[in-house]
Amino acid sequence: MCAAGVDRSAARGTIPPPVAARITVPRPVATPPIVPRTAWLDAASTREQPPPRYDDRVVAVFIHHTDSPSDYDCADVPRIIRDVYAGQTGAKDWDDIGYNFLVDRCGTIYEGRAGGVDRPVTGAHTQGFNHRSAGIAAIGTFTAGSQVPKAMTDAIARLVAWKLGLGGVDPRGTVRLVSSNNLSRYAAGTAAVLSTVSGHDAAFMTSCPGAALSSRLPEIRDLAAHIQGR
Repeated sequence: MCAAGVDRSAARGTIPPPVAARITVPRPVATPPIVPRTAWLDAASTREQPPPRYDDRVVAVFIHHTDSPSDYDCADVPRIIRDVYAGQTGAKDWDDIGYNFLVDRCGTIYEGRAGGVDRPVTGAHTQGFNHRSAGIAAIGTFTAGSQVPKAMTDAIARLVAWKLGLGGVDPRGTVRLVSSNNLSRYAAGTAAVLSTVSGHDAAFMTSCPGAALSSRLPEIRDLAAHIQGR
C-alpha cells in the first residue's frame, strides 16, 4: 500500500513535533458529503483497536494513491476499502486503516481512519509527518500516463478546502513540520518546509501518489483555495 510505514511515536506517548504554518482565521466552507465508515466496514471485518489519537489541529494534507487497480466499478468501492483496511490491519498489523479519507474515481469521499471526520485525527499515512496532517488516498494507481478522473481531483480539492479551512490554512501555502521518525525522508527532529498540500513523496521515499496524480496537485491547490474564497 502507498501508506508504507506507520509512525508509532504517538502510541509511545511522545509529544507531537512543533509546527509553524500560515494560519489565519478559519475559512469555513461547506462540509463535502462524506460516506461514513459504517458503509464499508462491517462487524465481521472490524479488528479490535485502541481509541483514536488526536492532534491540536490539521495544517497540512498529504495525497496518496492506493496503488490498486483503477478500472473498478464505483459500486465496489466499499469492498475495495475493506480490502485496504484488511491489508493494513492484518499483515501490516496497524491499528486501523492509515488514511483519514479515501476518494474514488466517481468523486465519492469516504471516511477512513476512525475518530471523526471533523476532528484532527492522527493518521498513519506519512512516516514522520502524521502529526497535524490529514492523509487523503485516491483509490487507484496513478503512475505516469494514467488518467486521473476530474471527478476525483475535484472531490479531493473540496475535501482539502474544507479540512484546511477549519484552521484557516491556505491550500497554496507552505508549512514547517518537524519529522518524528528516522524512516521519513527527513531524519527525526529535522524541520522541513512543505506545501500545505503535498504528495506522499515529499515526505517519504516513495513514488506515491504517482506522477499523473502529482502533476494535478497545483490544480487541486488552486481549486481548494478558490473554494475557500482566496
